[in-house]
Amino acid sequence: MTALADRPHIMDTEHFEEAARILSRLEEGARLELIDGKVRSKAMPDGDHGLIIEWLTRICIQSRPELWLYPDQGIKVQTYRRGRARPDGALVPSGAIGGQGEWVDPDPVLMAVEVTSHDSDTDQRDRVEKPRAYAESGIPLYLLIDREKGQVSVFSEPDGACYENVHTVPFGKTLHLPDPVDITLETEPLKDWVN
Repeated sequence: MTALADRPHIMDTEHFEEAARILSRLEEGARLELIDGKVRSKAMPDGDHGLIIEWLTRICIQSRPELWLYPDQGIKVQTYRRGRARPDGALVPSGAIGGQGEWVDPDPVLMAVEVTSHDSDTDQRDRVEKPRAYAESGIPLYLLIDREKGQVSVFSEPDGACYENVHTVPFGKTLHLPDPVDITLETEPLKDWVN
């Protein structure tokens, strides 16, 4: 998988979806994305990554039980490029993505979540390409839990090209996720899961 992450390939949506289906059958857990017309692979999550998603899922359930954080849900992004992203979490109203298949429309997605991985592509993918793709798709919030930098950022107010507002706090500080999510995160536990 590292070869794909290091050398993105240009591909159209139909060929990408077919390749992703074939690869997922051949290699269990393979996770591919199509951002800016480039095929990229996502690193498989480690245990600490999983604990961060578990932590966030619990907070979401306790704070907003009518919402659900779907891990690894494929989302159609960048309508002009017909991209496909697989965030670590997609927060949507419970049941809102039913019947859409592997790649859902971004309309019901209130927040996309990424937790940085320890791979060579994290900087470009999670800090540059993903925020732009989610903003272009009109997803109201993008939450980046950055283990390398020890901070959490919430991107808000998408204008169709980028997020106009970014609020960042170091692990251990409180971060409020604005409307339409309206949840406050106490980020102290994240200090234990930076490995």
